[in-house]
Amino acid sequence: NVQMAVKASIITNGLKYSLATGNWGDQKKAASAKAGVSQVLNRYTYASTLSHLRRTNTPVGRDGKLAKPRQLHNSHWGLVCPAETPEGQACGLVKNLSLMCYVSVGSDASPIIDFMSQRNMQLLEEYDQNQNPEATKVFVNGVWVGVHSQAQQLVSVVQELRRNGTLSYEMSLIRDIRDREFKIFTDAGRVMRPLFVVENGPSKPNRNELVFNREISNRLVREQ
Repeated sequence: NVQMAVKASIITNGLKYSLATGNWGDQKKAASAKAGVSQVLNRYTYASTLSHLRRTNTPVGRDGKLAKPRQLHNSHWGLVCPAETPEGQACGLVKNLSLMCYVSVGSDASPIIDFMSQRNMQLLEEYDQNQNPEATKVFVNGVWVGVHSQAQQLVSVVQELRRNGTLSYEMSLIRDIRDREFKIFTDAGRVMRPLFVVENGPSKPNRNELVFNREISNRLVREQ
């Protein structure tokens, strides 16, 4: 009997202690426990509350005077605020997400796989490399699901469906022409930022112009 073998209150009391004090670990070994894991939410102003909720912490010792961990990387552009960081030892180690940065919630990947199967995507189980060696591999959330012989057409269709709202706006599409790969990500936990889309189709009348127009702007205002 599990109830007789395990005392349930041990786990409950341990979690209560950790959440109340912020010391993550055994109560008897408080000296070696990780401090500051849970914090009291800052409620001074609305802006400070949002700032506190979007804070990131780099797990590096504060005593070291190394500059590299405190500097922003090029890949942080548009995702991490370059100005908001505390003074003193934590400078650069405690960062904040940018104003327009957004963390994906995630969505189901099965509809996009079914859609691509209807668009002549050959499933991995049916694929013969000798018959079609130049085919582009299709990955969904890191899993190889199939291949497609007309990758450019598939990418354009999926992009159009995402832009008109048929597919989730959180979906990330990456086409690697050199490695012949088309990667789609719909999972949670990806940091994203808004981008302006410029039409680059040679036959389109609004070539080299922003796709974002007054109609899209009005729709966004109505949805808020």
